[in-house]
Parts: sequence; C-alpha cells; structure tokens
Amino acid sequence: MDLNGGTLLARTLAETASIVFTLHGGHLDSFYKGCADEGIELLDFRHEAAAVNAADGYARVTGGLGVAAVTSGPGFANGFAGITHAYADDVPLLVIVAAPPLREVETRELQGGIDQIAALKPVTKWAHRITTPERIPDLVGLAVRRALSGRPGPVALELPIDVAFTPVNPAHVRPAGAPRIGARPAPGRRALAAALETLESAERPVVLVGEGARWARDDAALAEFAEATGLPVLYGGPASRGLPPRHPLNGHGAGSLVALAMSGGGSPDVVLLLGFTPGLSSGGRPGAVIPADAKIVQVDADAAEIGRLGPVHVAVQADPVETMAALLAAHEGRPWRDRREWAEKVVNAHRLMDLMYADAPDEVGGRLHPYHATRNALAALDPGAVVIADGGETAGWVGSAITATEPALLLNHGHQGHLGIGHGMAIGAQRAEPGRRVVQITGDGAVGFHIQEFDTMVRHALPIVTVVLSNDTWGMSVHGQDAVLGAGNDLISRLAPTPYEKVAQAFGAHGEHVTEMGEVGPAVRRALDSGRPALVNLAVSNEVVHPMTTAMLGDVHATDEIVIPYYENIPLK
Repeated sequence: MDLNGGTLLARTLAETASIVFTLHGGHLDSFYKGCADEGIELLDFRHEAAAVNAADGYARVTGGLGVAAVTSGPGFANGFAGITHAYADDVPLLVIVAAPPLREVETRELQGGIDQIAALKPVTKWAHRITTPERIPDLVGLAVRRALSGRPGPVALELPIDVAFTPVNPAHVRPAGAPRIGARPAPGRRALAAALETLESAERPVVLVGEGARWARDDAALAEFAEATGLPVLYGGPASRGLPPRHPLNGHGAGSLVALAMSGGGSPDVVLLLGFTPGLSSGGRPGAVIPADAKIVQVDADAAEIGRLGPVHVAVQADPVETMAALLAAHEGRPWRDRREWAEKVVNAHRLMDLMYADAPDEVGGRLHPYHATRNALAALDPGAVVIADGGETAGWVGSAITATEPALLLNHGHQGHLGIGHGMAIGAQRAEPGRRVVQITGDGAVGFHIQEFDTMVRHALPIVTVVLSNDTWGMSVHGQDAVLGAGNDLISRLAPTPYEKVAQAFGAHGEHVTEMGEVGPAVRRALDSGRPALVNLAVSNEVVHPMTTAMLGDVHATDEIVIPYYENIPLK
C-alpha cells in the first residue's frame, strides 16, 4: 500500500491494537484505510463519547489498552466527555484526534479554531500534536508506554489531516521503541519487610483491591494470595474483578465493612490496599469505610497516590500483583495465622443487605420494588456475565443485589459518577470478550444519553441485554432534594414514562415492558435467548430510597455546620 502519515499510524498501531472504536470523519480516512489494510477492526458508533466509552470498557475488561479515534472539532468535543471519564478512573486509552491542516491554523478553517492539545492536557497523562509523519512510530510507542506505565491513564495523539495524507519515505522512518511496557516494579526490601510484619501482627486484617490491580492482567494472583494468607478480600472502584463470586474469602464491595461494624461484627485493625485509592470508593470521607484507627499498608505503582487521604503505616511503591507474589515468597515455609472466624464475619457482612429487604413488598405504590426487581434480573443471568451498572441509584441497587448472580466482572460509572456510559462500555466489553454475555442495568435517566447506540449494537450484531429501571425520575436527584429541601420540593428531576422498549424495537432490537415481579426473570431470559441486542424495561417505584443516597448526603440536619450534600460539611467558625 502507499505509505502516508495515516497508514503509518495504523501500521505502527497494529503491533498493539486489534480494534479501534470510532465514528467516521473524513480527516481520518487515510488512517481508516491503513487500519483496513493492517487488519485492525473499525467499530463505528453514533456518538463519539460512546466510542471513547467503548474503548474504556474494552480496556477494563482486557486489562490492556483501549484505542479510540475521533474527528476534529465537533468530534473531539463530543468525545471529550469519554476522555475525562477514563482519566478520573486511571484507564489506559490511546485517543487519536484528527485536526485541520497545520498550514491553515488561524484561518477560520473547517472544524478548527480549537487548541485541542491545550484542552486535552488537563485530562490526559500526555497529549501531543504530530507535526511530521516520520515521527509517528516513536510517538506511538511513547504514547502507549505512557498510557500503560505506573498509574495508567488516557493519552492522546493529534493527527492533522495534512500530516495524515503526506507521503512517507520508509527510508526516513527511524527505528522506534516498542509500543509496550516491560516488567512491572516489585516492592523494595524494606517496604516488603514492614508490610509483612504489619500483616503478621494484625488481629483483623482485610484486603481492599482496587483498579490498580487490574492492569497486571493476572486474575489468578489474587486468589492465590488470599488462599495462602487466609485474608478476606473486598473490592472497590469502577471495575471490580476480584475473587470468584462464590469464593469463601470474597467479601464483595468495600461498603460491607460499614455493614460489619454496624452489626457489631467489629472493624479491621489492618487494611492492605492493593491498587485501591481511598476516596469515593471508600465512602468519600476519611473514616467512612476504612476505620480511622486502622493501620494502612498501601501498595500502588504511583507514589503520589500513597497517603492521598491521610497517613499510611507502610508505603509500598510497586505493582500490586508483584507485591502479592513477593509477600508470599518472603513468608514461604511458615504458616499464616488462622483468621477463619474473622474472615467468615467479613464475608457474611454483605448479606445484611438481603436481610434489610427480605420483608419488603414486591410492589410499592403499584410499581416494582427496585431491589427485588434488580435481584430477579440478576438471578436470571448465567454465571460469568459482564455486568455494567449505569445510573445513580440504579448502580446502588446493582451493587446491593449483585450476589444474586456470579459475574466475571462488574463495571460502574466510576469516580465521576458519569451517567450514560453504559452503552459504550457494554459494546467495548462485548468486543473484548465476545464469548461472554454482557448485560447493562441502567436507569431511565442514564439510558437516554446514548440510546441511539442500539443502532450500533444491531449493525454489529452485538447481543447485549439492557435492563432499564424505569421510575420516571432522576432517582438520586429526587431523593436527595427531598432530604435536603423537604419532601415535595424536587426541582427538574422528573421524567416521562417513556416506552424505551419500543425505542429499542425501532432500532431492530428485542424489547419488552415488565410490570409484574414474576415476569422480570423470564423477560430477561427471553432477551438473552433472543441472541439479539435487547432492552427489558422494568416499571419500578420511585418511592424507595437506596441507603447509598442518604449515606452520600451526609448529615443534612447539622446545625453547627454548613451542609454540603454529597461532600463533607463545613464547620461553622
């Protein structure tokens, strides 16, 4: 093929990526042609944000790099939201951004007038404008290594159209470093010894696994570590692939520690953080989930993340998987303490949510109870599905009821609380693991952001099942306003009773509307068995408040503080 900037970019990228998520823009035609010639799949969307969300979901499922491409100007602006979402959650993406010709800058050119690199720098690990095609191989290598190394994150390469279409003499392309990273860093000798001593002395230790443990791409390491040490494992963050769901040491979500303490079961005295960044995943406030008096052993590849929300007892700057292996090797030949009684308490804590709603009616106000509806929908899934939770309280209901199934992976909307990511992430997840079932459970608010991506699912024959909890409201908004402003004082938080199943049908998908609890499971099974993209619309009550909402609001009745809903109150001086 004729070599130019776009085809050279595709040729270089073929060493790393097999799929690019995109939406057509003529600025990128030479790159698209190169992808076709190099065997890189192009999966096209109806909105650029969904394309970037798909690259995000693909990265979380594979534990590797996701690649998206967006055209200049409007395409870049649309895709920007997806980039910020990946940046907040430390997801390794390479986003290729088209641009007008370099020689026409400041001419009021088509789809120009925006300094895209300046806009990208605050929300990427690295962003760079390609100015000559001969540099493409070394810049791609640099971009990929930056995205995957240390604490991962999105990077961006801007490809102006004149650079993309400029012919390249292969003799002028110098050899470049490979677009991949080497071995991940192991812990230092002193940090390892201190971590081991702290764990050995603990009476009630727990392990919290976060997003940082995903990128070593070794799912067996955590189970080996947990079984050898006997330590109960909980997880947090926007992509949870911890121990198998029924594993005897799987304590499920980090919030179970709150339930454990409230039930009188005790609190951990030592917490091992494996790629887990305290913040929203630990309740948003210091001490909310991780006890303030617990000793913290924090393992993270990024030294800046260690101690972000307070002092730690032992700081280990290293890869979480390498650290687990080093801890086991250092303790080899000696038995670990028997902590089975404590581990059993931790593992059973998540069942308190089941007990909370055990006697709740199936219907409230003539509509389905959201907990029971979500649980029945999840129970209809076969083991090993990828479950994606999108929406405010919907994500809470999924987290509360997730033990009804045995998912391979649970994804949610992450630290930004970015609604509407479900369609794109589901598509990325399905392409990452085409042999698995992918099911997104979303709210009727979140589903409206990118419902047009049913067209994408149908065109590409992706059998993703979407379950909508339709309560005709922005649930967390209404319930939050009720708590802060008083019942009945909600503002711009109501939605229409839209028949979303008919929207899906219009795109060529399977669709059903469910109003009876006994029909939830069968409707989900019919959707799965259809072998097509599908939407099951559940009419749920908006009168039930998920406890997550009130917990996130904090103390809204404080009289000696300025009440700041969803964040820490400010003490009055």
